[in-house]
Amino acid sequence: MVTGGAGFIGSHLIDRLVAEGDTVLVFDNLSSGQTSFIEHHLNSGAAEHIQGDLRNFEDVLSAMGQGVDRVIHLAANPDIRLGTRVTDTDLQQGTVSTYNVLEAMRRHDVKKIAFASSSVVYGEDAPLPTPENHGPCLPISLYGASKQAGEGLISSWVGTFGFQAWIFRFANIIGARGTHGVIFDFIHKLKKDSTRLEVLGNGLQEKSYMEVGDCVDAIVHVMKTTDDSLNLYNLGSHDTASVRRIAEIVVEVTGCNDARIEYTGGDRGWAGDVPRARLAIDKMLESGFDVSMNSEDAIRHTAEVLLKEIGLEE
Repeated sequence: MVTGGAGFIGSHLIDRLVAEGDTVLVFDNLSSGQTSFIEHHLNSGAAEHIQGDLRNFEDVLSAMGQGVDRVIHLAANPDIRLGTRVTDTDLQQGTVSTYNVLEAMRRHDVKKIAFASSSVVYGEDAPLPTPENHGPCLPISLYGASKQAGEGLISSWVGTFGFQAWIFRFANIIGARGTHGVIFDFIHKLKKDSTRLEVLGNGLQEKSYMEVGDCVDAIVHVMKTTDDSLNLYNLGSHDTASVRRIAEIVVEVTGCNDARIEYTGGDRGWAGDVPRARLAIDKMLESGFDVSMNSEDAIRHTAEVLLKEIGLEE
């Protein structure tokens, strides 16, 4: 079962799992996912879609009883900023949903789970690059708190009920089929007004970016090559890119070369945003996996494919 399997990362993961011969149960309420991303797998019979809500325990329990042998739990609130306005968003879509997944697994004796966590669990005072053993983790966003809570629930199910788990702390994942994020936002802003591009913050925010194909390949690789009861891995690239540089690349790729890049000011884009983040990826590299793109290449690739998907390319 892949929760959030019709979404951005989930649909790419299903491509990989089906290519490996797996049959996939996609659990997705389609709040941000799209069946068009996985339609070819549904038509071929390699995947089945259950349109349920993880917040409804009976939905999850029923789905888990359909012969599931492992779960890859990706579903979450995709909009970190929403949590600043509706403060139980991440509690419900993150923490409660993760509990429901784990309890449904326990009831049906499903023992293996992989979880999409995030670099934001480390907070903003962590050393850069940040290793997996950094602590204490003190997230500054409600989204980060829900991811940390999910990690804690999973590790407790490992310790109490004999589960096996893989926790992946993602860098910023970008690429084809993206439906939100800074590159997506910049393209849409330029679509509305090709003469100016508003950038939240001062543009000096600097983070690591990982192409989605590399991300899902890393998930599959690490799950195949590690076998501890609890496996914790950062997934990211070797470097970082600033928001200013992303704006320059998007302006170039869209051909809006006369656009003025205007900054709103401040050291972060919104409350709870971590201005600088870079993950240490030594463990990932030691597992035998390396990325095919670093941050700038991934950003340029994403801008180009999203431009085609949005239909703005000449």
